Amino acid sequence: MVRIEVDHGLCVGNAMCVATAPGVFAHNEHRQSTIVDAGGDPAALVLEAAANCPVSAIRVMDAETGRTLFPPEPGATS
Repeated sequence: MVRIEVDHGLCVGNAMCVATAPGVFAHNEHRQSTIVDAGGDPAALVLEAAANCPVSAIRVMDAETGRTLFPPEPGATS
């Protein structure tokens, strides 16, 4: 399971995340992405959605360890 954060200070409502992982993301009344169900799509789709965000507004962490999965931490290797 992953924990997801959306920085509304960065989000511009591009909807790439909604298109990629519609079980997880939806737009709020301000057309910014929100999390509707962190487990609504596989973690691989959530990571793809985060990677495709044009303004890097999505952060994904491992829910158990708190380790950042996206964006990659500086110096991290895959």
